[in-house]
Amino acid sequence: TSRGIVSARVVQIAPRLSGEVVEVLVEDDAVVQAGDPLFSINARPFELAVRKAEAELETALQNISASSASLVASQAAVTQARTALENARAGAARTFRLEERGIAATAQGDQARASVAQAEAQLESAEANLESARAQLGPEGEDSPAVQAAQTRLEQAQYDLASTTVIAPHFGVVTNVTRSEGQFIGAGNPALTFIDAGAAWVTVDLRENQLQQIDPGDPVHLLFDALPGQILEGSVQSIAW
Repeated sequence: TSRGIVSARVVQIAPRLSGEVVEVLVEDDAVVQAGDPLFSINARPFELAVRKAEAELETALQNISASSASLVASQAAVTQARTALENARAGAARTFRLEERGIAATAQGDQARASVAQAEAQLESAEANLESARAQLGPEGEDSPAVQAAQTRLEQAQYDLASTTVIAPHFGVVTNVTRSEGQFIGAGNPALTFIDAGAAWVTVDLRENQLQQIDPGDPVHLLFDALPGQILEGSVQSIAW
């Protein structure tokens, strides 16, 4: 038989965001369950951030569509330029044969060669525009870096909005409620103290010769001054070095 000290895990509850406290939902010494709301800060700025992130994602998706349209147009231009070059080469080939036979004048041959060269230049320009459109498009759909970045910003904004209401992490008791409605609270600044009812333990000081007969897992009988006549069951969790 030895006397012990009851201990519990005590944590300071603080918001991860800065803002004006708009509602305090608990009082000192209130018993709360896991997930119960404790207090909340002004959500309006974070609602606006979510709307902005949603608009940015919509813009990114629209840009993908616009880039796709540009790609289609560029591809059509390449096809048209390639067809024009084939026609120019075919027409020039006939002119060259006539030129060799002396039927067509040299000037006609020069004009045909110039037409082919112009068609080749137009095809090169169209192909360059197509490569530029492909580069602007990047990976399509959800794999687009622009879309992924916009989705990440939206997820962060939604997470911030959800964090405007601070909830109880476990079953326990709140105390030292230091904030009231209308006060500004900075991120990480404690607003109340939370005592975790599920993480309580009793520390008992024993003599060395008593420890020889005690091992982790051994049953223990507990008697509290506050609960006279009631014997509670427990077990040895560990023995300190």
